Amino acid sequence: MQVLLIEPYYGGSHRAWADGYKNHSAHDVILLTLPAQFWKWRMQGGAISLSRMIQEQQIQPDIILASGMMNVATFKALTAEYLGNIPIATYFHETQLTYPQNRRQRHGWRYGFINYVSMLASDWSFFNSLYHRDIFLKTAPNMLKHFGDYNELSSIDHVRHTSSVLPLGLDLSRFDVFKPTQPPSQTKTPLIIWNHRWEADKNPSVFFKTLYKLADDGIAFEVAITGENFRQVPEEFEQARKMLGKRVVQFGYLPSFDDYAQLLWEADYVISTSYQDFFGGSIAEAIYCQCTPLLPKRVNYPNLIPADAQDTCLFKGNSLHPKLEHHLTNELKVDTQRLREYVSQFDWQILAPHYDAELERLLR
Repeated sequence: MQVLLIEPYYGGSHRAWADGYKNHSAHDVILLTLPAQFWKWRMQGGAISLSRMIQEQQIQPDIILASGMMNVATFKALTAEYLGNIPIATYFHETQLTYPQNRRQRHGWRYGFINYVSMLASDWSFFNSLYHRDIFLKTAPNMLKHFGDYNELSSIDHVRHTSSVLPLGLDLSRFDVFKPTQPPSQTKTPLIIWNHRWEADKNPSVFFKTLYKLADDGIAFEVAITGENFRQVPEEFEQARKMLGKRVVQFGYLPSFDDYAQLLWEADYVISTSYQDFFGGSIAEAIYCQCTPLLPKRVNYPNLIPADAQDTCLFKGNSLHPKLEHHLTNELKVDTQRLREYVSQFDWQILAPHYDAELERLLR
């Protein structure tokens, strides 16, 4: 089976996903991509460029797997004569309907509506987590009720019946080569890693305030602040660098995978305080490298932790500080090998056959 994978935003986790499926699928996967920039224009106009490219390159696949960054309705309209009835499945890493908007955006329902009509135009839609699917279906009526008449609320049932969960595939096994051969020293200073985007929805202020309190109390720790930053360095990150001083052993994105993998294996804890994470790929990678996770009990994080470990690894409300303090003072222990085995279910070697089977089912 020949699969055309269309990714209008070919960068970061989207690129890793596209490359991962291409490299692990049993089928012939062809990539059709656009650069990862101008995300709003990609959602509005990317389908125009991609429909032109597919006809110029004379691609005639058996099935299409599109990223949710594409307006599928526009794409199908522009390629109807050329592609005919080739089925299209759309994979949603995120949906703008429930994505937090910062002060610079304020685009309302516009891009969430593009996601929605893409679902209606697709033969099938995949969400990367059950949390993601549930919150979208819960919020969609609010969007439709926002409009004056002909709300078409019944169309939500169509999305419900033509969608399912297909977890994010991760190339976890590539971290194995960097696993240390010797156990860490008992006198090693605990290393905490922050490996998220430097954006407000990741709620970094709570993370930094927690570290400030621990530092004031004289508790030993080091911190690596990684993750992508698409603008100038936010003020609160620069402040953290100054206030934490020599405790900061890494500041800024690591473009080298080798360096990043080694850092994950060196780290003892991975922490998130995020309000938004439809899956949590960077958290799963850190857990695979046997970092102890401390995560808020919200978004998709509970689905990354076994049920009997959630009391130790998840926190509610403002309880990150006492929980992290307990960990750092050796009052809490976690079986990181078991957590590693749990997130191994998201490795492409396991998930790629599931992707293949879903697309085969849709083609039939």
